[in-house]
Amino acid sequence: MIVLGGLGLTIGSWMVWLGTRALAAPLRDLRKAIRALSEGDLQARTEVYDGSELGLLQAGFNEMAAGLEERERLRDLYSRQVGEDVARDSLERGTELGGELSRAAVVFVDIVGSTQLAASRPANEVVDLLNRFFAVVVEEVHAHGGWINKFQGDATLAVFGVPNSTGDPAGRALATARAVASRLPRDVPQLDAGVGVSYGPVVAGNIGDESRFEFTVIGDPVNEAARLTELAKTHRPMVLASAATLLAASIAERENWRLDGEVTLRGRADPTQLAVPTTP
Repeated sequence: MIVLGGLGLTIGSWMVWLGTRALAAPLRDLRKAIRALSEGDLQARTEVYDGSELGLLQAGFNEMAAGLEERERLRDLYSRQVGEDVARDSLERGTELGGELSRAAVVFVDIVGSTQLAASRPANEVVDLLNRFFAVVVEEVHAHGGWINKFQGDATLAVFGVPNSTGDPAGRALATARAVASRLPRDVPQLDAGVGVSYGPVVAGNIGDESRFEFTVIGDPVNEAARLTELAKTHRPMVLASAATLLAASIAERENWRLDGEVTLRGRADPTQLAVPTTP
């Protein structure tokens, strides 16, 4: 009896130890995966040991982690398309259409002779040049606190001051225009581009339909910047700004510009006083 009892206790203890180990190992792996996920590792997964309740818990965690990883990829993709500030504002705004009246600065950059470029070079070479061109514009716009509203074929529209208010949006836009005009001849010498800068009241918000819309800015500064860009293609350097933008900018940035007459832009009734950069 003593021998049998001792043997039973030994075997029982061993079975309890095996059971405890079999339960502790998957719980330990799950705890490690949860910690990794909480620290930002969206690829954290745990091995599913069996089809028990614990296995279902492990499978549920893996599904949740996969969902978070996919959502983060979508958020990152959306942020790259519209910019971090716009993406954050869109999440807060939701699907509400319409916008708010704000004052903003607009920079419009357009390539000279894009039609001839597309007709005289292979398509893959044109795409490579455009990507290099856009890379310079995007880098300078982001460096000065703006965001890219849209790429329009061979042109770029950048906005400063909305949706998040930034100090001196006019000055930031003017500095961006000078930087872009200075870098393009060095980084993409195959292309010339006109740059126009304007400042004034715009409506910024969701435009379109509830099933398909985009965040954009609408107002006279957008049209004026586009017209200034057309005119800038005949100047050296190919940069023009409105005097109103210059007056709204900081004194430090204003010192890099001078007034240069006035002109009535296409489609406008009143003349626009022009400003040109004096330093790169």
